[in-house]
Amino acid sequence: MPVTDEPILTLDRRTCLALLGGVSIGRVAWADDDGRVTVLPVNFVMDGDAVVFRTSSGAKLAAVARRRPMTFEADDAEPALRTGWSVLVQGPAEIITDVDELRRLESRGLEPWATDAKPYFVRVAARHVTGRRLPLRPGGVHVERSGGDDVQ
Repeated sequence: MPVTDEPILTLDRRTCLALLGGVSIGRVAWADDDGRVTVLPVNFVMDGDAVVFRTSSGAKLAAVARRRPMTFEADDAEPALRTGWSVLVQGPAEIITDVDELRRLESRGLEPWATDAKPYFVRVAARHVTGRRLPLRPGGVHVERSGGDDVQ
């Protein structure tokens, strides 16, 4: 397969945030005191410029409570066309405690996929947003015919 000379495209903030609004799964990451990085999947919604996800007690909630800088990443890819995008959001995270805001967010339908209870809502502020997109290029799409002589 020939390689193109087209560069990876750098996306502006507005495009990055719009792309995030079209997917529902991403990953949240943080580093502990010992430098070990944890990356865990979350389903999320965009709330303005912020990423909001639900969680239970555990590592994610503890990282937020300890005010660890958080990084959120989401992406989408089309392997047959060898294209895709990736967006990183970096910023402080907070546990949402305002009752009215919790009600508003609950009405957005952010339901965890995991069966355990996820009573805490966490917001990651989009202080720094970066994104990249692979340009559209020919991929490995092949058309195969089957079924006999009447196929044109």
